[in-house]
Amino acid sequence: MKAVIMAAGRGTRISRHIQGKPKCCVEFDGEPIIRRTLRVLKAHGIHDVAVITGYQSGEVVKAMQPYQAAVFYNPFFDVTNSIASLWFAKEFFSEPDDTIIINGDLFIEDELLEAILAEKRSPVFLADTSRIAEADYRFVWKNDILSRYGKDIPDSETTGEYVGIGMFDKSFFIKFITKLDEMISSQQSSKWWEDIFYAFVGTGTRIYVKDIKGVFWAELDYVEDYNRVIEYLKIDQTTETP
Repeated sequence: MKAVIMAAGRGTRISRHIQGKPKCCVEFDGEPIIRRTLRVLKAHGIHDVAVITGYQSGEVVKAMQPYQAAVFYNPFFDVTNSIASLWFAKEFFSEPDDTIIINGDLFIEDELLEAILAEKRSPVFLADTSRIAEADYRFVWKNDILSRYGKDIPDSETTGEYVGIGMFDKSFFIKFITKLDEMISSQQSSKWWEDIFYAFVGTGTRIYVKDIKGVFWAELDYVEDYNRVIEYLKIDQTTETP
C-alpha cells in the first residue's frame, strides 16, 4: 500500500487567517496537519509515502519532521493544479500498487483512514452524508456509485460532501496512469487530481463512494473549518478527561 499527500497548493481562501502558511502546516495541539497525516498513515503500516510540494516547499518539509517521506516538487504550483503535481511525482508510480491519495489540508482521525483501508471496491472516494447544507464540493451517488460531482449541485440533489481522500487498487493502476498522461498531454494541467477519476463517471467504469457519516474530518478551505477542528478537539479532550 502506498499513499500520496497532495501538499503543493497555496490555499488562497483561508490564507489571510493562517498568516500565509501552507494549509498542511497549520497546527492543532502543536502538530501540523501533514505531520498528523504521516503519523496516522505510519501507525497503520503505510510507510511508502510521497508528499508533493510546491508553495513554501521548505516549510512543508520541516513540518513533516520527524517523519520521512519521498518528496516531489511541482515548480509550477502557482499556474497549475493538483493533476500537474501528480504528474511531477510519476516516478513514485513506477510499479502498480494499491494507493491512497489524500489532500494535504485534510484533518484526519484513525477511524477515517481505517474506513478507506477496509474498502474492497476500487476506485473509491470517502464522502459524508451528514454535511449537505454546508457542503463545499458535492457528490451525488446511488447504490454507492458516483454519478455527479461539483460545487453547484443544489442541496436537494446532493447526497453528501466529498471528504478529500480516495483510493484505487493495483488493478486500476494502468487506467490511472494512462488517464493522467492523457490529460497532461492535452494541456489539462488546471484540473484537480480527482478529475482523473471523474473522467470515468458514466463510461461503464464505476467510481465508488463510501459514506463516513459520524466520523469527524475537516478540510481546511475556510476559517470555519479551522474553528470546527478547534471545537472538536476541545470536546474530544473533555471526553477523555477522567
